[in-house]
Amino acid sequence: MATKKKGLTGKQKAANFLIFLGPERSAQVFKHMTEEEIEQLTLEIANVRKVPTEKMDDIYKEFYEMCLATQYIGQGGINYAKEVLEMAYGSEKTTEIISRISASLQVRPFDFMRQTEPSQLLNFIQSEHPQTIALVLAYIEPEKSSVILSALPPERQAEVAKRIAMMDTTSPEIIKEVERVLERKISSIEPQELTDAGGVKSVVEIINRVDRSTEKIIMESLEVQDPELAEEIKKLMFVFEDIVMIDNRSIQRVLREVETSDLALALKGASSEVTEKIYVNMSSRASEMLKEDIEFMGPVRLKDVEEAQQRIVNIIRRLEEAGEVVIARGGGDEVIV
Repeated sequence: MATKKKGLTGKQKAANFLIFLGPERSAQVFKHMTEEEIEQLTLEIANVRKVPTEKMDDIYKEFYEMCLATQYIGQGGINYAKEVLEMAYGSEKTTEIISRISASLQVRPFDFMRQTEPSQLLNFIQSEHPQTIALVLAYIEPEKSSVILSALPPERQAEVAKRIAMMDTTSPEIIKEVERVLERKISSIEPQELTDAGGVKSVVEIINRVDRSTEKIIMESLEVQDPELAEEIKKLMFVFEDIVMIDNRSIQRVLREVETSDLALALKGASSEVTEKIYVNMSSRASEMLKEDIEFMGPVRLKDVEEAQQRIVNIIRRLEEAGEVVIARGGGDEVIV
């Protein structure tokens, strides 16, 4: 296969492939690249004159195979990718594909935990030092980390969250040592390279996914232990009470996504400021009906109220990520337009 490509470099292949994609799709690809990468590829594209059809076919096929391998690695790790690819291409071709991407492949530490249930991971790490737990939670998926963090004893939750936020770059020796302890219980893995993880954004991603009770415990503890860190985390996350920071047009957009039953339940335990913010963005008839629903609801469990509030918060976070609503974070000089 290498002879067919006649010594094209990786950059040349990438440049040819972007030409094949066309300007609109190439522009979308550029959004995920660094300025240096864009400059290098732009120069390569400028130097391309004409690409033979058969050579383009080879480049396209190679790109497809690499994407397929990367997808399988993302689903279940490198061993899973090899297993699936071997069924499709055979052992020799699989080795070629994996070797082709090995130079650029970045397998995150603790990748072997990808297919392990959070409850099992909790059993493996709950007795470890808070720093070890923080290291593991910083590297695995935020969805799993949030489940594990919620299940830890309350006195350890804030400590672990704080250590994740304060984490920067961890030496490969420490990572490998922790991996060696855990791999004996789960599976064998390949040596890992130094990778950045942790930090305030990492802990915010995790806290954003835990239940309201856990969120409150962590934030209240951090406010006592490290007020500056707690404030920094607050600026990056959104809680139900922060609805008052959303402009009216965005509130109306959110209300179109929220179930009436959830809204009534959520407002059952809301402050007067939040309640008023919701009512002023509803029609008179709708607000009156909502008030009646709340009135006839009777006593409800606090847990149910918090779960309803969390569902609404998740909708707001999703709409914010999609650019459909804007939240004024940290007060101060931020302006919503």
